[in-house]
Amino acid sequence: MAKDIDRRIIGDFVDNGVDFVTSVPCKQLAGVIEVLDQTPAIKHVPSNKEDEGMGLCAGAYLGGGRPAIFMQNTALGVVVNTLATLIQFYQIPLPMLISYRGEVGEPVACQVEMALHTKAILNQLHIPTYHFHRPEDVEELPGILNHAQMCSKPVAILTDATFWRTAT
Repeated sequence: MAKDIDRRIIGDFVDNGVDFVTSVPCKQLAGVIEVLDQTPAIKHVPSNKEDEGMGLCAGAYLGGGRPAIFMQNTALGVVVNTLATLIQFYQIPLPMLISYRGEVGEPVACQVEMALHTKAILNQLHIPTYHFHRPEDVEELPGILNHAQMCSKPVAILTDATFWRTAT
């Protein structure tokens, strides 16, 4: 079932016209990234850091593309300035598929601290945030992706350990 969810997620990005994705390595997103690498409709450019990835997404958008970023919530604190002064200021629609590390079911204790701040940071930035707990939550993805394009804003799709564990 995990591969089905991974293919569904990438299929929804393709169907929404996303043609550029940058990602930072993440164990929880590894299956989605693997499917992404096998999808010719989307150019995938791995990034070393999330703020660098957002710069790549801005460039793709300004060049006529439809970008997205796949990342961990643990780097959200690092990208606040980039989100506010680049992505939001220039009204770049940017779907952010974010592995929500540190929630219930997280096996790595040090991930918990950023989980305590993730939703508050996104809320403070006025970024619409959607939290996927169960595989059926993926049914909301097409509408979320369309919403980002329609309102020219970033959106955060948080996928927690429970979502990925029940998707297997």
